[in-house]
Amino acid sequence: MTSKKVLLLGSGFVTRPTADILSSKGVQVTVACRTLESAKKLCEGLANCSPISLDASDADALDKAISKVSLVISLIPYTYHATVIKSAIRQKKDVVTTSYVSPAMEALDKDAKEAGITVLNEIGLDPGIDNLYAVKTIDEVHKAGGEITSFLSYCGGLPAPEASDNPLGYKFSWSSRGALLALRNNAKFYQDGKVVETPGEKLMDTAKPYYIYPGYAFVAYANRDSTAYREKYNIPEAKTIVRGSLRYQGFPQFIKVLVDAGFLTEEEKDFLKQPVPWKEATAKIIGSSSTSEDDIIWAISSRTQFSNTDEKNRIVAGLRWLGLFSDEKITPRGSPLDTLCATMEAKMSFEEGERDMVMLQHRFEVENKDGSKETRTLTLVDYGDPKGYSAMAKLVGIPCGVAVMQVLDGTIKQKGILAPITRELNDPIMKELKETYGITMQEKVIR
Repeated sequence: MTSKKVLLLGSGFVTRPTADILSSKGVQVTVACRTLESAKKLCEGLANCSPISLDASDADALDKAISKVSLVISLIPYTYHATVIKSAIRQKKDVVTTSYVSPAMEALDKDAKEAGITVLNEIGLDPGIDNLYAVKTIDEVHKAGGEITSFLSYCGGLPAPEASDNPLGYKFSWSSRGALLALRNNAKFYQDGKVVETPGEKLMDTAKPYYIYPGYAFVAYANRDSTAYREKYNIPEAKTIVRGSLRYQGFPQFIKVLVDAGFLTEEEKDFLKQPVPWKEATAKIIGSSSTSEDDIIWAISSRTQFSNTDEKNRIVAGLRWLGLFSDEKITPRGSPLDTLCATMEAKMSFEEGERDMVMLQHRFEVENKDGSKETRTLTLVDYGDPKGYSAMAKLVGIPCGVAVMQVLDGTIKQKGILAPITRELNDPIMKELKETYGITMQEKVIR
């Protein structure tokens, strides 16, 4: 057992598996949230757990809290990570996050090394488990004298098929705002040796059916900037590199209509600051001549394109299901995006007894040393436990907890701003995830 002390910032849905691992290993965990109630809730049923109230933007309070522990885990929004790391540098304490390394975080590498601290990031699911197995496969191919000609990686956090029972086939297990904003990100990737760029407003137009197993009707679209992975994963030979997201069929077309109609804008509107009926709000957002359903549908049709009548009827029925043509009052949040989020959260969250699902697959096209070619797939599919962890919480929170323990026990010794992109750092984490928690990716080779 250990008497190490850790500060856990945040109480979101992925934090419980991390806290459970640390508590079970005898680590003393201080859970810090803006509200004491949230911190208390996470500590319920845990040994060695103390809740505190903390505002991460208060540098003095943050310094004081970090000074009392060996390591800080930042599971609060990524915009705070640089602030947390700066405090940890001042206090000479290690840090673990599950988020991508941002430019603001990368800029602290020299200071972190001078302070002699480990700042390990990107150790959840995506990013996290995806990195571990991509690096392993690429290293094995290169050591055997082969080349990676194409790398596709797609991940989806979805409702299990039997719970995908709404018009979008999607439910929110994390911030609906974050999920919707991600659908407006620009995408950039390599395709057959050329850089392809897609502006955010056209992203849903690029979604295509994607085959993994016959039992799932997935579509896939690129996510953010994949071009950096040519260097990050050391695959200069790769002509195609795409990292992206998976959703069920029908989702992109529905989201495209919401984008085209103006529902995903963050622009403040005075009429969305009062609890008006949805049909009134919708008519104003899309510029309809009246609040009648026929006029609203006509106005939407003038701002978007449907591929056929069946699709139009399906999407209109979905908008009706959301209540956008109804007398139901909006939850006023100021902007179309935030007002829509309030309604979606009410109608599209997981109900008791429902499961979520995670699907992650890497697909490598490999040219071997002897000139032969093969396809390697690495696949992880996992379902949540309605009586325990969701699949997403498990696959983000457990890798984070394992990484924290390996920093605390000295298995991970590297200093500076780190991500899991070397075998030296990754292999012990992968071993622990597989042997203790059964978390692994299944490899298949198709020749």
